[in-house]
Amino acid sequence: MGRWNVADVMTIGAISVQEDTPFKEIVDLLEAHEINAVPVVDAHDRVVGVVSSADLVPKIEFAGDDDHPRLFEGRHTRQARGKAHATAAGELMNAPAVTVLSTTSVVAAARIMENDELKRLPVVDDLGRLIGMVTRRDLLKVFLRSDEDIRREILTEAVDDLVGIDRSQLRVEVDDGVVTLLGEVDRGSLVPPLVRQIERVDGVVDVVSHLSFDRDDTADQPKPYRAPAMF
Repeated sequence: MGRWNVADVMTIGAISVQEDTPFKEIVDLLEAHEINAVPVVDAHDRVVGVVSSADLVPKIEFAGDDDHPRLFEGRHTRQARGKAHATAAGELMNAPAVTVLSTTSVVAAARIMENDELKRLPVVDDLGRLIGMVTRRDLLKVFLRSDEDIRREILTEAVDDLVGIDRSQLRVEVDDGVVTLLGEVDRGSLVPPLVRQIERVDGVVDVVSHLSFDRDDTADQPKPYRAPAMF
């Protein structure tokens, strides 16, 4: 199936700073462009880190404090206290930066954001040079696909990929991204993989199956081996 990539949803071009960019200039950029973070690039435009508004707030939180660690102080608080005394992007940034290529699938990008608790990712080329940004909000653009586009992909790609499914036996309806499957298949064991395949189509919100089948062969499936209990 033709999965959407980061290139389909990203913002081309991005505001960036260098490691020696002063603190106040970073704040000015965030405010002027109504953004929450900027990539930090080197002289060759390669991304070396990211500074977000969360990296700037400790300047307020720890104003007047020294940067000496406290007893039993957590790593996060210790890092924030250190950033409170930073004056330039190189001291503030989170490095190394987590980046993606424009060819990265939106699914992979979403997993990276979730696993690393990130709201945005710099998009780079094969040499690590900044070419744009992608945010969580950008990834949601896959749900702007029309119902007809989704239905067409299901019928021409998703269904044809599955052995044993006869497209002529199916009726596919799509309403606001919710797919309803009607019709009949030969075997009951074909229904779960069909539903999973359609769930992977970009823009699908949910899949509701009203499929019937000639033969329920799910009872024929081998049961998983369970080791005998040891007493």
